[in-house]
Amino acid sequence: MTAITAEATDASPGNSKNRGNGNSAYRNLVFVEARLLAREPVPLLWGVGFPIVLLSIMGAFSHGPDKSLGGVTLVATYAPVLIAFTISTFALQGLAPVLAGYRERGILRRLNATPVGAGRLLLAQLTVNLAVTLVATLGILIVGDAAFGVPLPGQGAGFVLALLLTSASMLTLGLLITSVARTARVAGAVGAMLFLPLMFFAGLWVPQATMPAALRRAGDDTPLGAAVSALQHSMSGQWPAASTLAILAGYTVVFGLLAWRLFRWE
Repeated sequence: MTAITAEATDASPGNSKNRGNGNSAYRNLVFVEARLLAREPVPLLWGVGFPIVLLSIMGAFSHGPDKSLGGVTLVATYAPVLIAFTISTFALQGLAPVLAGYRERGILRRLNATPVGAGRLLLAQLTVNLAVTLVATLGILIVGDAAFGVPLPGQGAGFVLALLLTSASMLTLGLLITSVARTARVAGAVGAMLFLPLMFFAGLWVPQATMPAALRRAGDDTPLGAAVSALQHSMSGQWPAASTLAILAGYTVVFGLLAWRLFRWE
């Protein structure tokens, strides 16, 4: 709390060093949020390290194309699932509890009383979470390709679009959780409860290709079920289905509007 408010005060547009420069306040807050995240090894190990370890385990058990998985290898099946895992981890178990904790401790209220404004802190949190997610995604792609022969996305533009829409839908869901949770503990609990079923439909425990047809159809309408489908298509060289992109965009709009309507600064 002290670090954030001190940096925010120094970065305030009213400060002589940064007068009239709102971008300086934003950059300082991004630096502070990144530094605070780096001090917490558990989220980084869980959100970045664990997916790569799990990818390596899947690679060790992967023995060529599998007809039950649509003719791809086990490790290639899990690469998009683990990307979705990383995105949802930082959005639901990182962003939501942190912002709810800031509100609980009065940080958002105090920043709103300064020229910096609490909105820049929220934007800084989104920036840091998105940046870490992109780094983790690159790690999954590089390790998968170099160690286990998982092809890099054959449809680059489609992959980037699917990745951005997945991130947007999960981050807005994290903001919605922040909006309705009164404390950081509640936000963390709600995020964990949503994380498990969302990851189930993403195929973390049972690959989507091996799910019963009815369950697979239901999963396609969930944010991470649609996300994994879009990522898989783009990684195999196809443009993601318009329906999956529309589902992700729809969730982003709905979650974003609800979060905007319900969000409280104090």
